[in-house]
Amino acid sequence: MDSVLRAAAVYLILLIILRIAGKRTLAQVTVFDFILLLIIGEATQQALLGEDFSIINAAIVIGTLVLLDIGLSVLKQRSEALDRVIDDSPVVIVDHGKLLRDRMDRSRIDEQEILVAARELHGLERLEQIKFAVLERSGGISIVPAESSGKDS
Repeated sequence: MDSVLRAAAVYLILLIILRIAGKRTLAQVTVFDFILLLIIGEATQQALLGEDFSIINAAIVIGTLVLLDIGLSVLKQRSEALDRVIDDSPVVIVDHGKLLRDRMDRSRIDEQEILVAARELHGLERLEQIKFAVLERSGGISIVPAESSGKDS
């Protein structure tokens, strides 16, 4: 039972920390992010397993984590409020070529990240070519091109 409680506590702690860190933490993993994830993995291993490194204890911990994940996904499907708390909502960060700086600042997005997404997804070069840019729940940036988004305009 101790392993189940440890797994549940670590799961909830990591969920809260990653939720506070924001969407962009998981969207594009940099070298720094990768190192951080490795360190977090090592730190949580001790908290999850305690002094019992047996295969049975590891199986109990893994099973608990998977069941928690399934349970949360079911609860999110049934509760829109819980879904928003855990995964947040998409955020419009560009509206008809105009940067929405307050939303960008809150989401820790800069203009260059938006322009990179516009180039990669649609070959757009300027903000005026973007009707909407949306920071998705996953942390990625979606671009809706303006009607006359040709490169000649």
